[in-house]
Amino acid sequence: MSRLPDSQRQAIINCAVYDRAGRRRDIPIEQISEELAQDDGRFVWIGLYEPDEAVLDVLQEEFGLHDLAVEDAHKAHQRPKIETYGQSLFIAVHTAQRVHGEVRFGETQVFAGPRYLVTVRHGASLSYAPVRQRLEREPDLLALGPSIALHGVLDFVVDNYQPIVADYEDELDTLEQDVFAESYRRATLQRLYHLRKDLTRMRLAVLPMQDILAQLNRATAFPIPDAVKPYFRDIHDHAAREGDTIDTLREMVAAAMSTNLALVTVAQGEVVKKLAGWAGLLAAPTLIASWYGMNFAHMPELQGRYSYAILTGVVALVCIALYAYLRRIRWL
Repeated sequence: MSRLPDSQRQAIINCAVYDRAGRRRDIPIEQISEELAQDDGRFVWIGLYEPDEAVLDVLQEEFGLHDLAVEDAHKAHQRPKIETYGQSLFIAVHTAQRVHGEVRFGETQVFAGPRYLVTVRHGASLSYAPVRQRLEREPDLLALGPSIALHGVLDFVVDNYQPIVADYEDELDTLEQDVFAESYRRATLQRLYHLRKDLTRMRLAVLPMQDILAQLNRATAFPIPDAVKPYFRDIHDHAAREGDTIDTLREMVAAAMSTNLALVTVAQGEVVKKLAGWAGLLAAPTLIASWYGMNFAHMPELQGRYSYAILTGVVALVCIALYAYLRRIRWL
């Protein structure tokens, strides 16, 4: 096999083989098939970040990966899913990462077989180096094979959901205070809309994870040892909890948006009532004054000595009575 140039090797973050005792040994990607030829309990774990076609072609040749799975790993933008190809699995999950205060989403595709695990990261996705380091400190776990490494990767993905969902909860608490503020702020509704949008994207990442984990426990192509199954059930519980939290937050955001709009409508109604009250208050003297503004020659009130004073008093009494009534019904 031809050797990959250094420019293409940059996509290879880790390439190591672990023996049956869980000890690690780094190997070049071209020697994978030689390691797998020795069936003594060892397995290969490779980590890639946005590899090009040449690297994936090498992996396909070394592991015998299915064409469709390799195509999915190269193009990314896949929905979360799990597919079986012979004795191997292809898993696609969405990852989330907070970058400069903004939540960004990425993808991880996983090829899993009885003696290998390959992770392919795209976009906003944290390195799985901490997972390797933690497992390497517990060689007894690594001796269980690629299933425990797969658990570590999926557990890492789900664990990264938790702080982001917690941040969404804190943001909603802050926005709820703004919803009931005295003055309407358009920015509050905009932030609620964007929060609901982010929660929807997060929901599309978290909820399929539950189905993937459920299928993993039943997979026959990639049998999971009984000692490892409780670990996957634990991830399933965490994913279910995060999914329930996201659904609850989405409902609360929708309720907050409806409440915000309702409060705006009520506030507008109060303004309209006040305007109508003042308009009614001004209408009474306007009506009386316009009556005496008609150009008729014979209007007996015009000749009275006290007509102006009486008219002024009547207008004042009408306005005072109308003002008192409008205040009593809270229109002013």
